[in-house]
Amino acid sequence: MAANYLEAQEGLSRRDFLYRIKVCRKEARETNLWLRLTETGTDELLSKAQTDLSPEATELTKIFSRFAAKDDTGEKQ
Repeated sequence: MAANYLEAQEGLSRRDFLYRIKVCRKEARETNLWLRLTETGTDELLSKAQTDLSPEATELTKIFSRFAAKDDTGEKQ
């Protein structure tokens, strides 16, 4: 996500920015999926990390969705 967000900031056009933000959103959703699917077993430290990171991935998805929605309506970033 981070690398694509940096690429979006350097976008060559609004269309390029929008594309890269949508890639960031897709990666955030995939990250959240993998966090939910990953089995931590009895490792409490891994389980806690998983529990802490999942809401962050959800928040990043929402943030990237808002960027994309603003750009779709033509609003300035």
